[in-house]
Amino acid sequence: MNTLEEISQYIDKHQLITPNEAVVVGLSGGSDSVVLLHILISLGYKCIAAHCNFNLRGEESQRDEAFVRQFCQEKNITLFVKHFNTQTHADENRISIEMAARELRYGWFGELLKELNISHLAIAHHQDDSVETVLLNLIRGTGIKGLKGISPKSENIIRPLLCLTKKEINEYAEKNDLKYVDDSSNGETIYQRNKIRLEILPLMQQINPSVKDTINRMSQHLSQVEHIYANFIQEEKERVMLNNHISISELNKSIEPEALIFEILAPHGFNSGQIAQVYKSLKGISGKTFFSPTHRLVKNRDNLVIDKIIESSNESFIIDESTSSLNFPIHLKIERISNLESFVVPKATHTLCLDRDKISFPLILRRWEKGDWFVPFGMNGKKKLSDYFSDNKFSIIDKESSWILTSKNKIIWIIGHRSDNRFKVDNNTKRIVKITVNQDITSK
Repeated sequence: MNTLEEISQYIDKHQLITPNEAVVVGLSGGSDSVVLLHILISLGYKCIAAHCNFNLRGEESQRDEAFVRQFCQEKNITLFVKHFNTQTHADENRISIEMAARELRYGWFGELLKELNISHLAIAHHQDDSVETVLLNLIRGTGIKGLKGISPKSENIIRPLLCLTKKEINEYAEKNDLKYVDDSSNGETIYQRNKIRLEILPLMQQINPSVKDTINRMSQHLSQVEHIYANFIQEEKERVMLNNHISISELNKSIEPEALIFEILAPHGFNSGQIAQVYKSLKGISGKTFFSPTHRLVKNRDNLVIDKIIESSNESFIIDESTSSLNFPIHLKIERISNLESFVVPKATHTLCLDRDKISFPLILRRWEKGDWFVPFGMNGKKKLSDYFSDNKFSIIDKESSWILTSKNKIIWIIGHRSDNRFKVDNNTKRIVKITVNQDITSK
């Protein structure tokens, strides 16, 4: 079987693209992308090339762009080129150059697909790339998903060359007299992937000369296993989790609770070391807190509570006398009721009825603050909100996500939880203000 037949069968097997479909091809100018473009055109696909100039390698970056332009002109291929200030993007977002280039590249590719009304982007990843990805994920810490390598298709990205090795790609280029440019940064070990390619894999090959094939076969097997595993994990997640609360008792009933907690937390940015510490904390005292770049997890008495990190804010929202609804930051419905003959005060936690003559508009919606107090419904004495939260076992996240409704700086309602006794409806009430909150906020 020749290379074209092999690629054609691989495309059909994984249903990457249909015969009459146009495809955008990421074209760097290196051997991989040049071979990919040549193969797809040879198979009869309509290809449009897209080149990213990251302006990281001085004259070499300009050389690559010039080569790509000349190559596409000679082959009569439509080409789009985009320049990026990659270093600035990396500095501003405090990320590595590799990550910055990836964000910029795929962000632009997505925009280009929409602009051209094309469904798929072809990228020149090959078997060696997949092996390097497995090792990189293994070094960083990963679950089964990270060990299955690069997928042939992920959303709108297709990888037709994953059935070929780097050696086979270079042989195809030589056989078809394809010119390409070399990226000098591929020889620099300052990049993690290059260290694996140039240093780690050669050492592994001293032990097992066919280690790449071994890793590739393992990743293919794990890709199949991962489908079974993913279905089981999803069922387990639904069993142990309610909203953002993970039941510790239900978690401990799992066959492998540590593996389950890994699969729950890893997508939220927690690394394997942190997750091991979370697992150890299950038998510890309450209040232990763990942070990922985007989320925070708090260990309570019976639950692990995970939520997005909320930036502190003193922002408040005004509800004036004519307001009938509020859609941000939470959903509130405000009704005025004057005919009380047949009205029954609801007892649901997501609804509050106030004596209109005991409150003053505008009402203010805000976060709770240290020193806040109220008179809990059914009581006469005042209580600090911090004590109320503690008595009702609010987690740190629960407290920070709580909203408070006030009138003239007096707390009317801890929304979705407890109202203030001073504003309650009684036998002398003539007018009622009924406020209903989206019930999602009442689940703690």
